[in-house]
Amino acid sequence: MSDIPMTLPDRPDQNQSRQAASVALDGRGDKPGATLRTRLRRSAAGGEMALTAELVALCHREVPDPGPDLTRTPMQEDDFSALTATLLAELGDAPLWVFAYGSLIWKPEFTSQERRRATAFGWHRAFTMKLDRFRGSEDHPGLMMVLEPGGRCDGVVFRIDGAEREAAIDRLLRREVTSIEYLSSFRWLTTRTDAGRVRALCFWCGTAGHESLHLPPEESAAMLARACGHAGSGAEYLFNTVAHLDAFGIRDRRLWRLQKLVADEIRKLYPTRISAE
Repeated sequence: MSDIPMTLPDRPDQNQSRQAASVALDGRGDKPGATLRTRLRRSAAGGEMALTAELVALCHREVPDPGPDLTRTPMQEDDFSALTATLLAELGDAPLWVFAYGSLIWKPEFTSQERRRATAFGWHRAFTMKLDRFRGSEDHPGLMMVLEPGGRCDGVVFRIDGAEREAAIDRLLRREVTSIEYLSSFRWLTTRTDAGRVRALCFWCGTAGHESLHLPPEESAAMLARACGHAGSGAEYLFNTVAHLDAFGIRDRRLWRLQKLVADEIRKLYPTRISAE
């Protein structure tokens, strides 16, 4: 199979993804500008990822967009405008910081002036949000990652300054808060960085507003290996998240175990195609 990029080519915002894949790394012995692929090859703690781009490619299927979710109440233009104004008022003159722990790291939807490693204490990543669209379908539901109470979550904070804050908030809300039922899914978090504490906006923090599935890791892996929707596969989502976290020197032990389980599951699903390659 030909070598495919870290972020698969049929997704939007590839320039941002490529930039995220070549971030300067600190504290792990890598030279600034080391690429994500180089970082994976020289992974210092625990070896290379078991889930590879080649395995991820086996999970991709063309799935039609099912259209709006009729079980939800869509946000209207006035809702987005009012919510953006509220968040800007809460910021005052301060810069906007956004805490990214998953796809916002590798597809942020905004331009930032600074990014730092950061830790949110009292929260941890969990693949518990059931998806029957986007990266899943009714036949093969997927799982999205959210933050749930307890533990700690190491991620990245992005800083957006001045007049760019309003556009960034609007884009984030339109991406993450598509329905009225999701209004409780974001909050301000106090995160810790090497340069001090940062109050940051965080999305999908808590269990409100969505159906949660708390499954054993093996069952979660089975779902992610099979799930694919019009926006891509569950394996692709996990792969990009783990790989880009690793580029920042972040190893989430739960995700690291999960990517190994998903890789094993994909090999079981496609033994003939893998052996042929």
